[in-house]
Amino acid sequence: MGFNYRILVVDDEPIIREISSAVLSKEGYEVRTADGGFAALAELRRSLPDLIISDLRMPNMSGFELLSVVRRRFPHIPVIAISGEYNGNHPNGLISDAFFTKGHYTPEQLFARIAGLLREAPLRPQLTRPDTAPVWVPRTSSEYVVLICPECLRSSSVANETSASAIQETECIHCGAKICYLASQSA
Repeated sequence: MGFNYRILVVDDEPIIREISSAVLSKEGYEVRTADGGFAALAELRRSLPDLIISDLRMPNMSGFELLSVVRRRFPHIPVIAISGEYNGNHPNGLISDAFFTKGHYTPEQLFARIAGLLREAPLRPQLTRPDTAPVWVPRTSSEYVVLICPECLRSSSVANETSASAIQETECIHCGAKICYLASQSA
């Protein structure tokens, strides 16, 4: 038995995920699915796919936001964006290797593009991950500090413990990643 390429399909519509999974599985791919950007990030933590197919219009974290995180954290994974919003025009600012308009492509066109991207995986520099370090946040007189998650790049606020002078730890409310931070007294 040979190696099956793994594809992650991200779409908030269950029927799209089911059909995509069935069609791609029949073609010999191992398919994982996620119902949105945050679920996709959680799936990426479990195992990396060889290719991602993502819808662009999804609640909570759009495909644009997801693909931005993917490109930053996993620049070697090729991405196909699919949307019904742009009528064949590649949206400005979209970070993807291919774009299809929903309902305006055949499975054969998709399979050909997938095969091409897997064969000629994009050569982008792998960003080196720095050693784990806390995020430094200036402490002010307000009751909270705003943190940006290094995993999903979303912001959230946490209580500003004015007596805390050591590294603090919290969990991202969006993706569950651990965030270490140090709130030091601002000058």
